[in-house]
Amino acid sequence: MLSRTSQLASAIVLSACFFGAYAQTPAAPAPAKTPTPQQQRMADCNKSATGKTGDDRKTYMSSCLKGEAPAPAKQLTPQQQKMKDCNATAGEQKLTGDKRKAFMSTCLKG
Repeated sequence: MLSRTSQLASAIVLSACFFGAYAQTPAAPAPAKTPTPQQQRMADCNKSATGKTGDDRKTYMSSCLKGEAPAPAKQLTPQQQKMKDCNATAGEQKLTGDKRKAFMSTCLKG
């Protein structure tokens, strides 16, 4: 049988062990994880896709994530360019109704 003093000493030693285990200073926070190349590419593509929506965005993101160059912008045909220019001019002149029709007709013919 253990004496009262040895029991007390054992209790103190055990308490010190448990206290030491819980009283340790916390470990330094883990360094921030660096993104994988794929995660970085996703972030870059997502950032450069701002302003694109719907199918345009899907197509752009797909080609960007594959590392492909983005498709060049569609060139307007001469007729489409003329229509765009005439429409802009009619808008600047604030033409409406029959006046706009007449202006667009003559503009597109010329």
